[in-house]
Amino acid sequence: MSVEGRFASASGSTPHRVTANGLRHSFGDLEVLRDLSLHAEQGEFVTILGPSGGGKSTFFSVLTGASEPSSGEVLVDGAPVTAGGAHFAFMPQKDALLPWRRVLDNMTLGLEVQGVKRSEARERVRPLIPVFGLDGFEDSYPFQLSGGMRQRAALLRTVVQDRDVLLLDEPFGALDALTRTQMQAWLEKMWEEFRWTVLLITHDVREAVFLSDRIYVFSQRPATVVAEIEVPLPRPRTIDMVTDPMFAGIEAQLLKILLQDPEVSGDVP
Repeated sequence: MSVEGRFASASGSTPHRVTANGLRHSFGDLEVLRDLSLHAEQGEFVTILGPSGGGKSTFFSVLTGASEPSSGEVLVDGAPVTAGGAHFAFMPQKDALLPWRRVLDNMTLGLEVQGVKRSEARERVRPLIPVFGLDGFEDSYPFQLSGGMRQRAALLRTVVQDRDVLLLDEPFGALDALTRTQMQAWLEKMWEEFRWTVLLITHDVREAVFLSDRIYVFSQRPATVVAEIEVPLPRPRTIDMVTDPMFAGIEAQLLKILLQDPEVSGDVP
């Protein structure tokens, strides 16, 4: 069934947590998004894969309100999103911790930007510090943390804002391979505990399979959805699952689409 047909057949049922329907966006004459449609359910982990420069980050910019689509709509629980993307909490690839602020006050920054007093923001952050493995580092500066710890601090800063949906744009892309694997396992564990609704951008196929309930594959620019892949692997997931035949099969299916679909791979034969 086409994406458009699937949305039409869902009419009258409980609305998706997030719906992007027919999004179009251009920068001048450069068309970046074309009839882009996808959805995420409450508590679902959804990943977006696609070629570099294909429009994935622009899609997040539309969700957060940083960019205005030329047509289409974004809905949360069936209602149009408010101006400024207030439903979404965004975490970029770089942790963006401010070097002159201690870790605790970096983690409160998102709340402070929303107008929460620093003392109140600190009280909201403190219960999550041990959960995120940062107990004892509240008064440290970012340069004193490992790469993985910095990413955990950045994710805490994101989730404590208590928004409807987390947008994670290559959050582990700058980490070394071992730390990245450890962070993937940690994020899966945190998701199992909190059941956030997550949209993740990644170029790592294995990461996508390990973390996701569903995966959307974007085409080259202008981006549209060329495939939607279910990931029926049981949860909780552990690193040794990468050797499971079902895991390997989904990974191979995605690689085939990415490498052989001309809409995605361009000149790759």
